[in-house]
Amino acid sequence: MLLKLYEKNNSRRDIDRIVDILNQGGVIIYPTDTTYAFGCHALKERAIERVCEIKGLDTKHHLLSVVAHDISSVSEYVRIDNDTFRLMRDNLPGPFTFILPAGNRLPKIFKQRKEVGIRIPDNSIIYEICEALGAPLLSTSLKVSEREDIEYMTLPELIDEKYGDRVDLIIDGGEGGTEQSTIISCVDGEAEIVRQGKGWIIGD
Repeated sequence: MLLKLYEKNNSRRDIDRIVDILNQGGVIIYPTDTTYAFGCHALKERAIERVCEIKGLDTKHHLLSVVAHDISSVSEYVRIDNDTFRLMRDNLPGPFTFILPAGNRLPKIFKQRKEVGIRIPDNSIIYEICEALGAPLLSTSLKVSEREDIEYMTLPELIDEKYGDRVDLIIDGGEGGTEQSTIISCVDGEAEIVRQGKGWIIGD
């Protein structure tokens, strides 16, 4: 099922509908400032397991990431030192994933790797959803095999064609991108670029 949202002036009814789905353990597909992504309530372990099953993720070996609307809203779920905080403040919102030590408030599934990716996309739709939810979203980008057209990752109608029967809602935020976020590890207190993607770091 597709739901069209815009950069601004979305109805409160539509946002509340998404929040209700997430609170009930539902899985959505939504736009970010890079690619479209799977998402669910990051504090609901069964919903996280469902996302991992859809994408075929092994949580013992694959880093899990969460999306929030600002840094303060994720500070209780991760450990952030002063240097990392300044780096995040200078570069977020934006197309970055910061890897940080996981805190104790995240579900057990995150603690298998003891670290978590933090995303605060420059996207008003996900900002509005996370702010209304009052919690972060688990987030993982759509997967497209080498045999598939890249449009299946960028066009909401084709995303619905492929995943519509496996998720509870697909948010149409317009055509998505194909470039991944830049991943920066800050686990050891020093910033290290693990994967160069769309974002170019400021203050590194």
